[in-house]
Amino acid sequence: MNVFTHFRGVIEAALDGLSASGDLPDGLDYKNLTVEPPRDASHGDLATNAAMVLAKQAKSNPRAIAGLLAPALEANADIASVEIAGPGFINMRLSPSFWQNQISTILGAGLGYGDSSVGAKEKVNVEYVSANPTGPLHVGHTRGAVFGDALANLLSKAGFDVCKEYLINDAGGQIDTLAQSAYLRYREAHGEDIGQIPEGLYPGDYLVPVGQMLKEKYGDKWLDADESAWLQTIRLEATDAMMDLIRADLETLGIEQEVFFSERTLHETNRIDEAIEDLRGRGFIYRGVLEPPKGKKPDDWEAREQTLFKATELGEEKDHALQKANGDYTYFAADIAYHFDKYQRGFHSMIDVWGADHAGHVKRTQNAVKALADDAHLDVKICQLVRLFKDGEPFKMSKRAGNFITLRDVVDEVGRDVTRFIMLTRKNDAPLDFDFGKVTEQSKDNPVFYVQYAHARIFSVLNNRAKEMYPELNISDEALQEADLSILSDESEIALIQQCCAFPRIIEAAAEAHEPHRIAFFLYDLASEFHSLWNKGNEKANLRFVIEGDEAATKARLAMIRAVASVIASGLSVLGVTPVEEMR
Repeated sequence: MNVFTHFRGVIEAALDGLSASGDLPDGLDYKNLTVEPPRDASHGDLATNAAMVLAKQAKSNPRAIAGLLAPALEANADIASVEIAGPGFINMRLSPSFWQNQISTILGAGLGYGDSSVGAKEKVNVEYVSANPTGPLHVGHTRGAVFGDALANLLSKAGFDVCKEYLINDAGGQIDTLAQSAYLRYREAHGEDIGQIPEGLYPGDYLVPVGQMLKEKYGDKWLDADESAWLQTIRLEATDAMMDLIRADLETLGIEQEVFFSERTLHETNRIDEAIEDLRGRGFIYRGVLEPPKGKKPDDWEAREQTLFKATELGEEKDHALQKANGDYTYFAADIAYHFDKYQRGFHSMIDVWGADHAGHVKRTQNAVKALADDAHLDVKICQLVRLFKDGEPFKMSKRAGNFITLRDVVDEVGRDVTRFIMLTRKNDAPLDFDFGKVTEQSKDNPVFYVQYAHARIFSVLNNRAKEMYPELNISDEALQEADLSILSDESEIALIQQCCAFPRIIEAAAEAHEPHRIAFFLYDLASEFHSLWNKGNEKANLRFVIEGDEAATKARLAMIRAVASVIASGLSVLGVTPVEEMR
C-alpha cells in the first residue's frame, strides 16, 4: 500500500463529505491535490495542500477550508493529530497502530510489496545495450545494460507492460569490417600465418573460434575466393556468432531481453520508405539543399538537393538529411524507421538507453518520434562513462578482447550482484567511479555490502538467535503476522517501519522519473535505519530483537525485521541483485 495514495483517498472522501453537507461546493477538482512528507519531519508524517489548491474553486480562504477539513480528518482512527500550518497547509501525524499494522501488510505481500498499478498496463518499449555486434560487450556497455534492465524491472513493478529490446546494428560498414576480420581468422584456422592484424580490422582473440567454425562448416571453399563470393555469408555467420557472444555476456549479468531487432531488416524490407512516406504525409519531408556546416567547410561538402527531415519545424537549428549522395539511406533514416516500427507494434511510449557518445543525436531522434504521431513519446537516457579504479588509483585491467576491457572481465573480478548494484549508485547521466577495492570491502562505505549485510543479519537473527532461544517458536511469515505488534512502540522502531512504508511511493516516483538509482539509494537508507536499531539493541537490552523471557516482544520484533528483509529483497529484485542470507 502506498501510504500517501491511501491518505489522499481519505482526504478526498472527507472533502466529498463536506460537499455533501453543503460546507463546500460540489464538483471540486482534486487533480492538483498532493499528499507528501512534510519538509520538516518534526511537523508530522504527511502534509497536504488540499485547502490551498481548492480555495479559488471554492471561493473561500485556504485556512477556512483547512478549518473544515481538519476535524473531518481527526475523526479517522489512523490519524493521531492534525495541525494547520502557514496559509493553509495541513500536517498530519499517523497513529502508532497504523504503522504497526503495516508490518502484516508487508509480510502478506512478500516480494510483491511495492507493486503498483500506476502504470495501468501501458505498453513501454525499453531498448538498451544495442552494441554493434562486432565483439564482446565492454565495460562501457555494462552500465547501460544494468541501467536499462533495472529500469525495465522498475516499470514492470509499477504496473507497466514492458518489452525489453535490443537493436542489432547489423546494417553498417562495421559489419563488413567484422566479416573481413572473421575471414582473416578463417584463413588462420587453415594454418596460414596471418601476422599482425591489419589496421582497421578487429584484433581480438574472440574471433579465433569464429574462424574455426567457418573452417568446419565451409572447409576450404573460400580460401582463394574473391571477397564478393564470401562477404555476405560471413557477414551473417559472424554477426550471429557475435550475438551469441553478447547474449552470453548479458546472461552473466542476469539480463534476458525478449526482442532482438535486426536493423538489416529495415533495409531489406520497405520499412524505411514507409516511415518516410508517413512523415511526408505529415509535412515533415521535402527535397532541399542544406546550408554548409558552420565554421570550416569540409573539403568534400557540396551543395546538392537531398531528401530532408524538417527538424526546424520542431525547434531545431537545421534540417537533417535522410539519403546519402549514392542514394543509400542515412543512419538517421534507419533510426526513424526503427521507431516507426516500434510505434506500429503498439509502443507509444519508448525509452532508449544510449552511451554518452550518442548524446548529440537525442534531440533529432525525439523530434522524429514526435513527428510520427501526436501520442508517441521517446525518452532517451544517456549513461555516462565508467572510470575504473583500485584503491583510489586508476586501474588497468588486462584487455582480453584485444583492445578493450570486457563486461565479463568486470563480472569475473567482483561478481554479478556487486557489478549491478554499484552501476546503480549514481544517476545515469553522472560519471561513475568503479573502485575494485571499495566495492568488495566490508564497510558502510560500500553500499552493496551494507545492504546485503542488513538482509543477512536479519536471517542470522531468525535462523540462529531466535531458534536457539525459542526453538518451538513459529517464525513463518504467516505466524509472524499474528504477533502483538502494539509492542513495537519505541520511536526507533516506528521510524524503521515508516522507512519500509516509503517503498511503494519510491517505486512509483522512480518509475515516473525513469530513475532506478533511487531504489539503490532507498535500500541504503533502509539498511542504515536497520543497522542503527541493531546498534541501539547492543546498548539497550530492551530493544534487542530476541529477548530472553519475553516471547511476545521477540515475536513482534522478528515480524518487524522480517518485514525489513522482505522490503530489501523486493528492492533488490528491481535492481536484479540476489539478496543473501549469510555473508561469505
